[in-house]
Amino acid sequence: MSRATVRTPEVQTKLPAVGTTIFTVMSALAAEKNAVNLGQGFPDFNCDPQLLQAVTDAMAAGHNQYPPMPGILALREAIAAKIENLYGHRYDPQSEITITAGATQAIITAILAVVRPGDEVIVLEPCYDSYVPNIDLAGGTVVRVPLTPGSFRPDFAKISAALTPRTRAIIVNTPHNPSATVWTEAEMRQLEDLLAPTDVLVISDEVYEHMVYAGARHESAARFPGLAARSFIVSSFGKTYHVTGWKVGYLAAPAALSAEFRKVHQFNVFTVNTPMQHALARYMADPAPYLELPAFYQRKRDLFAEGLAKTRFKLLPSAGTYFQCVDISEVSALGESDFCQWLTSEIGVAAIPLSAFYGDGFDQRVVRFCFAKKDETLQAAIGRLARL
Repeated sequence: MSRATVRTPEVQTKLPAVGTTIFTVMSALAAEKNAVNLGQGFPDFNCDPQLLQAVTDAMAAGHNQYPPMPGILALREAIAAKIENLYGHRYDPQSEITITAGATQAIITAILAVVRPGDEVIVLEPCYDSYVPNIDLAGGTVVRVPLTPGSFRPDFAKISAALTPRTRAIIVNTPHNPSATVWTEAEMRQLEDLLAPTDVLVISDEVYEHMVYAGARHESAARFPGLAARSFIVSSFGKTYHVTGWKVGYLAAPAALSAEFRKVHQFNVFTVNTPMQHALARYMADPAPYLELPAFYQRKRDLFAEGLAKTRFKLLPSAGTYFQCVDISEVSALGESDFCQWLTSEIGVAAIPLSAFYGDGFDQRVVRFCFAKKDETLQAAIGRLARL
């Protein structure tokens, strides 16, 4: 074969609008500038040594081959018990709980399972960056509905206006990334009432379920019968137990929805890391680690907020998640993206512009910091930000 015939065929991209994510860009810049990285949402501290020991024990015990496709039963039983204890809804661990390769895989699998070409899916902006590409890959039509600027609360008049006979699903995220807003019981009931006469499904992204502050309560879709009956509920062990790199999460849904979910799941990942599943099942026997998580992160939130109060940033409420959003209007005339580049390069602290979470790049002069960091990391960032 001559060299002239060797070529890579041209491929028409399925995701023409997708490039390198803002998280990758800002993390790379933070590394280049030796900046404190408060951009990407992951802890810089270790998990409980007991959890690591449980993984070692599981591997030593021979749990190193494929587990059942939906996940090991002991872990699914532990998840079902946790959901029932916290939210009052009983899922059948055999038919209604599936272990996933992180929450992101759970979300795309749910979308691929139920969204057909031409179906509409409502996303509430600002939203996590995987939602829209997932819908595009399924051939669905993205319908963007903005959360109320400033408060980031759901606007039910706009959501109602966006509903059509073609609406297949709505993606809801509470506690909310990036705004750190937590939906109220009244808002969840309003969503339940709004969807009651429809066949619209709910994909409820609840990965920060155990990070709610000041006595607030996480209002899982599982709490509300009308939502639970139509919802794919997604959560993440990575977020809860400080092991984001393990990429283990789960999905809870009624049996009929779970059956469709598993049809796709078995062909896009089949199953999930075996020793991690056994370790998590053992570790979940004690609920203290997730029950104590609100106090753990509220202390970090308050430490960071106290430091930021000495700057010209205007702090927005952080009711949940491990993010703190700030208004930069009194600090700089730059737009969000340019400000984050400048902050990383010149001040040595990386943040994420909220405009990255909007399809049209809507800029409201707000950026997001992550406070899931060691105290010394937060203090180092505060020291640098004090220059502002």
